[in-house]
Amino acid sequence: MQIQFKIEYYTQWGESVWVSLSQGNQPAVRIPLTTIDGKDWTGSIDLPDSVDGLITYRYYIERDGHETRIEVATMPHTIFPQKGKTEYVQNDWWSEPLRVAGVAVPVFSLRSEESCGVGDFGDLRKLVEWAEITGMGAVQILPINDTTISHTWTDSYPYNIISVYALHPMYLNLQKLGPLADPKEMSKFEKERKRVNALHQIDYEAVNNLKRHYMRQRYEQDGARVLRTNGFKTFFKKNEEWLQPYAAFSFLRDKYATSEFSKWPQLSRYDAEAVAKLIKQEKHEIYYHYYIQYNLHIQLLEVGNYARKKGIILKGDIPIGISTNSVEAWAEAQYFNMSGQTGAPPDSFSEDGQNWGFPTYNWDVMARDGYRWWIHRMRKMAEYFSAYRIDHILGFCRIWEIPQPYKSGLMGHFSPALPMTVEEIARYGVPFVEDMYLQDAKDPTRYHIKIAAKQEEAYQQMDESTRQAFDHMYNEFFYCRHNQFWYEEAMKKLPALTRSTQMIACGEDLGMIPECMSWVIHKLEILSLEIQSMPKDMGHEFGILNNYPTLSVCTISSHDTPTLRGWWEEDPQRSQRYYTTVLGLEGTAPEKAPGWLCEQVIRQHLECPSALCIIALQDWLAIDEKLRYPDAAAERINVPANSRHYWRYRMHITLENLLKNTTFTNHVKSIIANARCKK
Repeated sequence: MQIQFKIEYYTQWGESVWVSLSQGNQPAVRIPLTTIDGKDWTGSIDLPDSVDGLITYRYYIERDGHETRIEVATMPHTIFPQKGKTEYVQNDWWSEPLRVAGVAVPVFSLRSEESCGVGDFGDLRKLVEWAEITGMGAVQILPINDTTISHTWTDSYPYNIISVYALHPMYLNLQKLGPLADPKEMSKFEKERKRVNALHQIDYEAVNNLKRHYMRQRYEQDGARVLRTNGFKTFFKKNEEWLQPYAAFSFLRDKYATSEFSKWPQLSRYDAEAVAKLIKQEKHEIYYHYYIQYNLHIQLLEVGNYARKKGIILKGDIPIGISTNSVEAWAEAQYFNMSGQTGAPPDSFSEDGQNWGFPTYNWDVMARDGYRWWIHRMRKMAEYFSAYRIDHILGFCRIWEIPQPYKSGLMGHFSPALPMTVEEIARYGVPFVEDMYLQDAKDPTRYHIKIAAKQEEAYQQMDESTRQAFDHMYNEFFYCRHNQFWYEEAMKKLPALTRSTQMIACGEDLGMIPECMSWVIHKLEILSLEIQSMPKDMGHEFGILNNYPTLSVCTISSHDTPTLRGWWEEDPQRSQRYYTTVLGLEGTAPEKAPGWLCEQVIRQHLECPSALCIIALQDWLAIDEKLRYPDAAAERINVPANSRHYWRYRMHITLENLLKNTTFTNHVKSIIANARCKK
């Protein structure tokens, strides 16, 4: 006989669900239940037909921290199985969905008395401490991968990564490495550290030059000893598959003063045997990168474990793309299409679209080995994080591809796609005018409608009926034609990622969203992203908080938008409408958002159904007019329309002072407690 269980339980990070069966004096049988989403749990057990009589079963929750404990979850239930038949046990236990408050801030934006002009993993631990004190249950950061391409400020863009595994050296906490042996060098360093740490914004080049100089001296002092330790040997054995190409790439980048590997006089094409020889020849220089990555791993792992112990969800960020001048593009070129550039069509972030410059993925090649590349990437993330944000999750349905040599995002098209023939276009009652279409690279008899086709002169010259026919075709092409096709594309790829770890999957589903994206997110129970100022419901200027799905992350602002105060000051007429219709207040809206108003907006968000309500640190600080920074515009992290934006925002107060400010901390704690959020 077989017994099958299916229950719904909203797990927290690190939890797993088990069921224990017993009959009479027989030893209990304990079986694990499995899930792909952290909510629906299933399992089954085969029992011999000789089992007679009542079977008692009980659910258990297992939580992994520094110690493992088993907790009785419910009173025991009973079943009376029949020989040769299958018993179905489902929906006999429901739990209340978990609602968690949190804070979002890039690691580079953190400031402490000990940091070196940029946030580091030591500062991240302090942020986790503050989150725990306030009753928050989540800390969200931006990508922390190495982006070192040119050793200039343009490397500040955290999504232009040179490795999907390697961590950025600037996040290393230097105090934990130990002091420099030379007192004069230590004094010189400390003087410069204090100078760059006092700067309002990050001086990316000065900070990285200073930290690299310090790390190199520590390596010369202590590297040989560290690399002989069992801890390093274990780390190297587990990570050598990516660590060796990364270290060799970094060495060659610096030797030839360029990350454009096609220009290297040596190893412009990756060759594993040649790389192995290079490592032996340049052992001391290449092992320097091993040393840095090992110390970064230790420090981030310590923060991740600390967060788990404190019941805090540490949420990482997975960039959708990689740099064209990256380790993966060099060493695993088969996975990428270097003739295509990724970006985004026109949206509320950029009227002209965006060109990120990343190569597109060869999904067919990735599928042949079961998406191994992605699974390895996810499992590395899971060492440190309990949740992750899938940057531009729409890219798993389709990506906005801009063919070389075009630069404008307006010249892109969706890939994969179902382009139209001239005959299909004619059936819509629209004459074919070449200027309004892009020819498909694989099949020259098929065409993509230009995203900006309505700006072409040919469109303006159409008569009314033809223009209406074109509008109908345009809407069908961009919003209906591909729905099933893109759904199937996403379902080929995303399940491999979401099932590869126990991390909570959160999707960044903003922009030009096809209907099929909601099908995918619902099917895989990935948390969607909800921003009130960017509603997904057509016809609404502002999102309706009470209508947000439980499986979602809600926020007020993101790294790509102005902060709450910045948004408020952008458009006074829009702010007035929000003041009246959303906040339900009378009279004239204030020109600048006062603390009480920011607090009211936060309270409304905390009380919505979303499982996670993660508020930017700048928006949390906005509720205290004495504590917040006077200039709201200076708190913005990124301007997507500017492809050369300098990512340099830093907190204006130190984390030590934030921790000491019991008045503000207790205020935040009471807001979260009153909203009945929990860890």
